[in-house]
Amino acid sequence: MSGRVEIHRHRVAEDADSREAREVWDALCSPAPAIDPRFFYDDRGSELFERITGLDEYYQTRTELALLEAIAGELVDRARPRELVELGSGAGRKVRLLLDAIRDRGLLTSCVMFDINASFLEGSCRRLAADFPEMMVRGIQGDFTRDLAAIGVGPSRLFILLAGTIGNLHPDRLPGFLRVVRGAMVADDRFLVGLDLVKDRGVLEAAYNDADGVTAAFNRNILAVLNSRFGTDFDPDAFDHVAVWDGDRQWIEMRLMARRSMTVRRPDDDRRLELDAGDEIRTEISCKFTRSSFARHLAGTGLVLDRWWTDPGRLFALALLQPGEHP
Repeated sequence: MSGRVEIHRHRVAEDADSREAREVWDALCSPAPAIDPRFFYDDRGSELFERITGLDEYYQTRTELALLEAIAGELVDRARPRELVELGSGAGRKVRLLLDAIRDRGLLTSCVMFDINASFLEGSCRRLAADFPEMMVRGIQGDFTRDLAAIGVGPSRLFILLAGTIGNLHPDRLPGFLRVVRGAMVADDRFLVGLDLVKDRGVLEAAYNDADGVTAAFNRNILAVLNSRFGTDFDPDAFDHVAVWDGDRQWIEMRLMARRSMTVRRPDDDRRLELDAGDEIRTEISCKFTRSSFARHLAGTGLVLDRWWTDPGRLFALALLQPGEHP
């Protein structure tokens, strides 16, 4: 027996594809070329990222999992949710830990999974429905930084954004995103955020430069995604993966560096992206936090810090947020 599953594909304006293509090309043709990291996650990108989470160098996933195992009961007792809403879907152990804890307390009614990748989303939803037949599972395909209103109303909720994903937002955009999440919440809802913490530079850089080259393949795959979706003519093999720690900004920056001079084109646009050997395209930032630096971002968002948990090595944190006025 499986629970009920509904998959919703967020509908946008008819010209959204062409507008998105222009936005992508504008960012690439700017003085500091960049690609939004949401384009990492086609089917191959999602599979590569799953491989990254199991790498020895990538401490984030196993550390967050162990932390969730330690605090799941306390968290659910504090939040008392009837519905789990995950931003960035997954049917892995972390989500199941929370669903088990909610079910054990007789609270579980439903789950909402929100992800940009349709096939990954559908697979996650169907696996969860099979394993939790008593709950309704809704999948929403969309960009949770833009489309959160598609969730609609529901019972008492625990929103979760795990794996340090919130660090991919530029610090200037983070308060705005938190205000959007607050707008989707009611007074009894809670928001659990996974935060990668500031730590030794060597540990951080190793996590994004694994010896097996999986992260490098993941990074280059974003160019294949642009070729497929927007008709660009990048040669992904003509780029090297770069990931470095910026101590001033407290983020890891991932880039793709051209190995040779090249001209990149896209259909229906006269502009050309001219790259010399050594030129770089930024594909991701991954901000790292301290408790105080994260708390500063909460001002004016309508959210306050209710609880803060860290692992014994202080590598990673889980922050539980609730509606309220920041002091």
